[in-house]
Amino acid sequence: MAEELSFPTGLGTSTPDTISLLGQDLAADLMGKVGFGELAFWLVAGRRPTAGEVRVFEAVLVALADHGFTPTAIAARLTYLSAPESLQGALAAGLLGGGSRFLGVTEDCGQFLASTLVAAGVERDYDVIALDAVRKAKAEKRFIPGLGHPVHKDEDPRTPVLIRIASEEGLRGPHLQLFEAIGRVHPEVLGRRLPLNGAGVCGAALADLGLPTELLRGFALLARAAGLLGQLAEERRTPIGMDVYRTVDRNAVYSPRRD
Repeated sequence: MAEELSFPTGLGTSTPDTISLLGQDLAADLMGKVGFGELAFWLVAGRRPTAGEVRVFEAVLVALADHGFTPTAIAARLTYLSAPESLQGALAAGLLGGGSRFLGVTEDCGQFLASTLVAAGVERDYDVIALDAVRKAKAEKRFIPGLGHPVHKDEDPRTPVLIRIASEEGLRGPHLQLFEAIGRVHPEVLGRRLPLNGAGVCGAALADLGLPTELLRGFALLARAAGLLGQLAEERRTPIGMDVYRTVDRNAVYSPRRD
C-alpha cells in the first residue's frame, strides 16, 4: 500500500465542517476578535503579537499605504485603463513596481541596520556604530538606505511619529536607535544633512519587532495593496488614466538613437 502523503503546515487547514488557522477555529476564535494587522503579524511571526506590537505594526502599514501619484499608483491606474476587466492585473502591476526606489527601501534599511549591528559585535554606542557605517558606505560609494527623500527635504513627517509610538510601547529597539544615530552623525561624513525617510524608519521598526528582515518588503506591499485598491476605486470615480496616457503619447518626440 502506498504511503499516504503528508504536508505539514502551521497555518490553515479545513474539514467539511471547520476551518482552522494558526491552531484556532477561524469562525469561533478569530472572526470579529482579531484585527487584520494582528493576523498578518501572527501569520508571519508564528506568534500572537502583544497590543503594543500591533500598534507599531499597524502604524507602519498606515505609513506605507499610499503616497499619492507614485509610480506604483500610476502603473496600477494605467493597467486598469488598458484592462478594466482585470482588477487583479492592475493591483499586481502596482505591486510589481515596489523596488529599491519605492517601497523596497523598507526592507533594504532593515537589512542594512541588522547587518551593521551584527558587524558591530558587542559595541552598543550607536553613534560610534553609525559613524563607522556611514564612513564605509561613503568609501564604497553606496547609499545609506532610508537616508534622504525626494519630497521631504527637511523631515519626513512619518519618522518622528513612528519613533514616538515605538518608544511609548517600549519597542524602540537597537534598529531604531541605530537609525536615529545615523540621522545624527551622517552630516559629519557627508557634509550635508538628509532626512531619515518614512520607508526606512518602517524597516527599522519592523526589525525591532523581530520580523524577518528578508520579508520586510512583503509588509510594505501588504500596506500598498490597500492604497492601490483605493487608487483604483478613485480611478473608477474620477478617471485620470486616459489623461496621463494622452499627455505622454501626444508629447512623444522622435529622437534618433546615438549609440
